[in-house]
Amino acid sequence: MELDPTTIDNGISLITVWGMRLLTAVAILVAGYVIGNWLSQRVEALKKLDDTLKSFLGGLTKYAVLAIAFVAVLGQLGVQTASLLAVLGAAGLAIGLALQGTLSNVAAGVMLLILRPFNVGDYIESGNVKGTVKSLSLFATELNTPDNVHIFAPNSKVWNAEIYNFNRNKQRRIDIVNGISYGDDIDKAMKAIEKAIGKDKRLITTAGKEPTYFVNALADSSVNVTARIWVETSDYWQVRWDLTKATKEALDKAGITIPFPTRTLELSLEIAEALAVGKTSKSEKKAA
Repeated sequence: MELDPTTIDNGISLITVWGMRLLTAVAILVAGYVIGNWLSQRVEALKKLDDTLKSFLGGLTKYAVLAIAFVAVLGQLGVQTASLLAVLGAAGLAIGLALQGTLSNVAAGVMLLILRPFNVGDYIESGNVKGTVKSLSLFATELNTPDNVHIFAPNSKVWNAEIYNFNRNKQRRIDIVNGISYGDDIDKAMKAIEKAIGKDKRLITTAGKEPTYFVNALADSSVNVTARIWVETSDYWQVRWDLTKATKEALDKAGITIPFPTRTLELSLEIAEALAVGKTSKSEKKAA
């Protein structure tokens, strides 16, 4: 049986067309794979980005290029990509709405990794979250409190509040406040405090940050004398504890009174007489 030449020509044309389409599709996939890997490596080679963020952005770039290549391949094979993209867009929207809380944590994690308001090892406070940062991922920040309680905080909670970083600056200021009696000699008290604090070698004494001493307030029951000093951040708490103890001992040695809160009551003559009469009546009843 002889084949019709027209049929043979049509078959050859069909094979040629689909062969070229398949070759083009394979070339697009290979190009997408190569370009995706290359861009991913470029992103991961950026030195300014965090390792976690490098991995995330590198993978995101790679798969975005592969997705574009896959859509182009489907177009080469005759698939109507417009309707497919519409379906994928609707599915993506539905998934995004279902996972909006998780996605907000990812977005917050990306911003934290890019802007870096804190690093691992820093002590931070954000909203109700306080502690030393142990790890930062795309979804959550993990911290330990000073009493070793572990906190797993969603990134959106950390990002959406003010972040106080107690370790970012290398130096910090300490105010040591001592209340003395109104009857004590202020200059004598300040000299005792200055002598006690001046013995500490951990203080910063550069221009503008040398120790200063002044009366801070006239409180209800005391005159508050303040010593304002600067120290390295790593020494902050130990210096604060040591100097609080040292200044108290220095004031005791100098004979300066650290008063307790007191309250003075003034009674009118009529009220005093009434109270006296009441006491007399009770005494008479007991005697009877």
